[in-house]
Amino acid sequence: MAGGFRADGPLCLILLEYGESLEAVDAQLKAHVAWLEKGFAEGVFLVAGRQDPRTGGVIVARGRKAEAEALAATDPFVTSGVATARVIQFNASFAAPEIAALLA
Repeated sequence: MAGGFRADGPLCLILLEYGESLEAVDAQLKAHVAWLEKGFAEGVFLVAGRQDPRTGGVIVARGRKAEAEALAATDPFVTSGVATARVIQFNASFAAPEIAALLA
């Protein structure tokens, strides 16, 4: 049933890239996790995790690029200077039914 795979955006990928040592990154980890938890509690973040290898992170967020850029600028990784953020907006056209339900 193709209709079960339809979705509607906009969504953004927030790509974090570490510019400092993992020790410096880990020093900001507690504050970063609190920031992530707030984003999930507010319903803005859908998925987040580390890149493999651990050179940064990836966050899938609801909303438009300007909103995601403003939010990413408040990430403790970014404000402390241990990481930079790149935001890519995309419009979700298709998603697995379980994910599409979250985007409705």
